[in-house]
Amino acid sequence: MASCSHWWHAPVYFIASAVLAFIAISTAMNSPSNNATRPTRPTSNYLSLNASRTLRESGFNIMATLLLISPEMFFLSPNTTIFAIKDSSLVNTSLPPWFLKNLLQYHTSPLKLSMEDVFKKPQGSCFPTLVDRKKLAVTKIDAKERLAEINHVLVSHPDMVLERRITIHGVLAPFSSLRSKDVYFGWESIQAPICDANSSLVSDANGPRIILEWTRIIHLLSSHRFVSFAIGLNSVLDRILADHKNLSSVTIFAPPELEFVASSSPMLEKIVRLHILPQRATYIELAALPDKKRLRTLLPDEDLKITKGVGVTQGLAINGVEIAAPEIFSSKEFIVHGITQAFKIAKFPNASR
Repeated sequence: MASCSHWWHAPVYFIASAVLAFIAISTAMNSPSNNATRPTRPTSNYLSLNASRTLRESGFNIMATLLLISPEMFFLSPNTTIFAIKDSSLVNTSLPPWFLKNLLQYHTSPLKLSMEDVFKKPQGSCFPTLVDRKKLAVTKIDAKERLAEINHVLVSHPDMVLERRITIHGVLAPFSSLRSKDVYFGWESIQAPICDANSSLVSDANGPRIILEWTRIIHLLSSHRFVSFAIGLNSVLDRILADHKNLSSVTIFAPPELEFVASSSPMLEKIVRLHILPQRATYIELAALPDKKRLRTLLPDEDLKITKGVGVTQGLAINGVEIAAPEIFSSKEFIVHGITQAFKIAKFPNASR
């Protein structure tokens, strides 16, 4: 009977050990030799033990184990709110440890949010997590029924732990997809809602589906050797969608190389916007347009032009740049064409055509 009562130990400690092994290795590799490590908030053994015990009693065994043996993964600020993930979501997966670490930190906010605090927030409000630039959104509030959803996931176990600086809630499912095909390069691992500078959810009319579509496009670009453009698009996507809340269909011209990709400068954002049309246009539709026809982009006052014939092998180019791989991705809302090189911004002082 004793062995049956601890049936969960093997999967729990396997998952916990895998995550902690990755954390230990990545910390050793990324810690600068001459600089102090990032300060963390001291956490009493009593607090960790008490919170871990409460989580285990509610069936959140993996989160309980990780909180007990690696509290520094969660407690990186004076205040903390943790949204605990059910064991079944973590055990029945073959996702890599680096993703699980990101996932757990995406379920942790450097704010203290009791359910009363959540109910006071307007529906559509966003709040930060421990994953850089990735936020959570309050997608449903029903204070009368005492129900709340974060990222369209029900908070099933509210206020499991409610200490002075720490709050822990249980949630019905993870806040981001756990499908293996949706997990790829580290900067793309978490599928987060898009929020504007005022921490408000950007156009949730289409919900996570449109956000997931953007994420899959970035994945596809990366896998088709448009890596630098994928990195650039990902780094500015939040701001683009914040400025274009009703952007429901787009055409993307993807170049194999992109300047300024290592920078977060405004120039990178301008270049990326120049490569996106706020409408879906197939190759046949573009080819049917007359020479010199202007195409409106997401960069204000910077249009693209259809150019045909001169120096173009296939007879169709945009701003003199040939479409070398038409329609490498096509859906109801999106279409992506591969081009031979990046477009130049005409009004940039040193740009050359």
